[in-house]
Amino acid sequence: VTGPDTPGITSALTGVLAENHAELQDIEQVVVQGQLTLCLLIGLDPARAKGEPALKDLLFLAKRMGLDMQFKVLDSGERSTRTPPPRVQRYAVTAIGDGLTASGVHLISDVLAKAEANIENIRRLSSGRMLSLEIILSLSGGDEVAHELRRALLAALVDVDVDVAVQREKLTRRSKRLVVMDMDSTLIQIEVIDELARMHGVVEKVSEITRRAMAGELDFEQSLRARVALLEGMPWDQVLSLARNLPVTDGAREMLRVLRVLGYKTGVISGGFTFAANALRDELGLDYAYANNLEMRDGALTGRVLDPVVTPQRKADLLDAIAQREGIALEQTIAIGDGANDLTML
Repeated sequence: VTGPDTPGITSALTGVLAENHAELQDIEQVVVQGQLTLCLLIGLDPARAKGEPALKDLLFLAKRMGLDMQFKVLDSGERSTRTPPPRVQRYAVTAIGDGLTASGVHLISDVLAKAEANIENIRRLSSGRMLSLEIILSLSGGDEVAHELRRALLAALVDVDVDVAVQREKLTRRSKRLVVMDMDSTLIQIEVIDELARMHGVVEKVSEITRRAMAGELDFEQSLRARVALLEGMPWDQVLSLARNLPVTDGAREMLRVLRVLGYKTGVISGGFTFAANALRDELGLDYAYANNLEMRDGALTGRVLDPVVTPQRKADLLDAIAQREGIALEQTIAIGDGANDLTML
C-alpha cells in the first residue's frame, strides 16, 4: 500500500482484515517525506476467511483513501517467516557522519553485497540532514564473519567522513547501561601531558617523542615513560593547578547529566593521569576513573609512572572489569575514544 500518509490508514486496513477473518502474518511500514509504504502479509483460511470479499474490500478502501494498493498471491514456496535459517544471525550496522551521501551509502551497501549480507531494513536515525543510518541485516557465518565485515566497511570508508559500527541485533543492543570514555581530547579538549610539558618548559622534547611514537618507532608505554621522564622535578602544586582548569568538551556536561538521570553508570578510562581523571570524576559525577599514577617524592614529580600502566589492552580489561562489577553485559556498554589507544576498548 503506497500513498500520502494520514492518520487512520493502518487502523482502517486491519479493520477490514479482522472483519473478513484474515490472518495477519507480517507487517512493515515506513514513511519518507510524508509518503507511506505499508506491506502486509496475510493468510486467508478458506474454512473461515472470505478471500475475494476481503481483497475487494481492501481495494475499495484504498481507492477511497487515495492510496495505491497492489497484491500478489504467494504459493507455499514463496512464503517466509521471520525465523532466520540455521547459522544466520541478524546484525545492526550503524553509520554516522557527514559522508552519508549517495556515494557513502553506495560504498556501504557494496561491501554488504559482497559479503552476501541480506538487508532487511534501513532507517535514518537523525533529524534534519542525513547524518546517521541504521541498517538491519542477516548474515551467515556468525560473529567471525561479522568482524570481517566490520573491517571491510572500515577499509572502504577510510577516506570518507563516516564512522561505522557492527553489532549483534538483539535486545541488549538497545538497552545500554554503562558509558566509559577516554579523557584527553575526548572528555576534555586538551592533552594533559602536553600542557604539563608546556608548563615545565619541555614541550618541544615531548612533541618529538610523540612524533616518533606516531611513526611507529615507540609503542604507547615506551613513549609514555619517555615523556613523563622529561617532567622530573616539576612541583606537584603546579601539576594540581592544571587539574583545577581542565576544559571540558562542549556538550559533555549535559550528556553526563542526562546519562545519570537515565540511570547509566559512567566512567573515564585514560592513558593520561589520575590527578586529572579524579578531578573530572569529582567535578562531573562519574562513577569510575582509571588512569596512570605519576610518582611523586618531596613535593615534586620523579619522572616515573607507577605500574600498572594503562595500555590499550588494559583499557579494554578495565571496561570488562567495570561491566562485571556492575553486572552489565558487554553488549550493554558504550566506549568513546579518539585514537589508536582506544581501539581495543572500542
